[in-house]
Amino acid sequence: MATRARVRAPEPVGKGGWLNTGGKDLSLADFRGKILVLDFWTFCCINCLHVLDELRELEEKHRDTVVIVGVHSPKFVHEADHQAVVDAVARYEVHHPVLDDPELVTWKQYAVRAWPTLVVVDPEGYVVAQHAGEGHAHAIAKLVEELEAEHAAKGTLRRGDGPYVAPEAVAGDLKFPGKAVRLPDGHYLVADSGHHSLVELAEDGETVVRRIGDGERGFVDGTAPRFSEPQGLALAPEGLGYDVVVADTVNHALRAVRLSDGSVSTLAGTGKQWWQGSPTEGPATGVDLSSPWDVAFFDGRVWIAMAGVHQLWAYDPATETVAVAAGTTNEGLVDGPLAEAWFAQPSGLAVSADGERLWVADSETSAVRWVSRETRSVHTAVGTGLFDFGHRDGAAEQALLQHPLGVTVLPDGSVAIADTYNHALRRFDPATGEVSTLATDLREPSGAVLVDGDIVVVESARHRLTRLRLPEEAVRVAAVAHRTQRAATEVAPGALRLEVVFQAPSGQKLDERYGPSTRLLVSSTPPELLLSGAGADTDLSRELVLSGELTEGVLHVSAMAASCDDDPGIEYPACHVHQQDWGVPIRITESGVDRLPLVLAGLE
Repeated sequence: MATRARVRAPEPVGKGGWLNTGGKDLSLADFRGKILVLDFWTFCCINCLHVLDELRELEEKHRDTVVIVGVHSPKFVHEADHQAVVDAVARYEVHHPVLDDPELVTWKQYAVRAWPTLVVVDPEGYVVAQHAGEGHAHAIAKLVEELEAEHAAKGTLRRGDGPYVAPEAVAGDLKFPGKAVRLPDGHYLVADSGHHSLVELAEDGETVVRRIGDGERGFVDGTAPRFSEPQGLALAPEGLGYDVVVADTVNHALRAVRLSDGSVSTLAGTGKQWWQGSPTEGPATGVDLSSPWDVAFFDGRVWIAMAGVHQLWAYDPATETVAVAAGTTNEGLVDGPLAEAWFAQPSGLAVSADGERLWVADSETSAVRWVSRETRSVHTAVGTGLFDFGHRDGAAEQALLQHPLGVTVLPDGSVAIADTYNHALRRFDPATGEVSTLATDLREPSGAVLVDGDIVVVESARHRLTRLRLPEEAVRVAAVAHRTQRAATEVAPGALRLEVVFQAPSGQKLDERYGPSTRLLVSSTPPELLLSGAGADTDLSRELVLSGELTEGVLHVSAMAASCDDDPGIEYPACHVHQQDWGVPIRITESGVDRLPLVLAGLE
């Protein structure tokens, strides 16, 4: 094996303590002899959820030699709430120990800069690899095999069960429901995400009429279907041969349900996650999708909140094709023409009564956006960017939300907002430009439907539907504003050397057969922060020039590298894409650094 830097792993500590360990506190000594993979994640982050799924096969295959430990490192204030972390571990079926680190202590000790980041520690307690972003499971699997062989030969590998202890299951008809629709007969159809199924409830919103799906995670069509964490639902117009469209999130697919017999078919997606370079249009069942979170019929097509790539896509029932409708895959808050706008994990959709606007809950920017059918452009109603959030009412330009997941159009044309991490139902009135609070003390509301002048809210973390009267007056709450706890990087004004570190996995090399195999895209908020260096190129390092007129901002860095098997004897080498988006808060000071390294894969 190649020589690796001998860097001792810092002790993982977190004020929130340990989950999935049967109440035991763990230390590095408990992992000695095991290959330790630290997964720095936060449950708002769609890329982190992708990595959880990527690691499941590795976790199962190497259960006697590998211990995965999730280090929960919050972005939003709500994610620092210990019970919210407990809920997220159950919601996403995390089957390994998790350290709750609300103050980002371990994050800082390991010099992590992005969600998600994976750090590999060998059986002797030394850091041997770091990977930021998605697509690294194959590289880590290869490294694990090498570490197993190396430390078995040295006698430093310890086989056997790890420290994971499964928590007690909580019984109930619903488990972390996502969204709901009201059916023509007055019943509700609920995406029962935690049970990987759909549930039809009677008019009381409690009595189970039937379940579509057997509760097991899977991707199966027919009258015995399976889903994987379904979220969004939309009633279909007559004449399509099905009644409901489902955003089957973790299957990366759109599914169709016929209510007469409960049969399910696939409208779009292959079951595989979309990656940079994959087709962005074509026959729908031949194009990969990425974590579709909600769906809505708008302008003759099914619009899809494609949370996994920060875009809106659309499925055309007439041609059975799918294509990108808005967004660039860059994560942020930028308005303008559909093809130029930036989103950040869009997660909720609703159409205005006149069909002219598509409202969007853009969760990672804590924003509500809208698409104009007439001008084919994107606009922001509420929200300012990736790192500002809170609970503040009043004029929309200064109002704050916290990671909203749902929007619902009200009878007067205003929009109810499932303000998920504020545990509140909010309201934006386009006529006045004001934001108010309709209800509080909801537990992670993720969607809502209108019923006879009332509103039925999906309380995801309370595993139920809750019916509320729409109040004539808004609830008054104390205004709070937050910025992410993530510390800003202090940089000097003027020249800044940006370097993305990438080392191809063992046995692989950069794939240059069809041109450059790397891509680097740089921009900033505000745009005037960067005097030069913005834009796309193929070199993973770049000289930036920062304005001396500003004191702070955010650098947006997106890097991609493709590597393939380095063996001329392999006729069809396996190739893999590694990618990550960083939003790096910076503060400009004379004493700041003039070099910014970001690790995509390897060690700096």
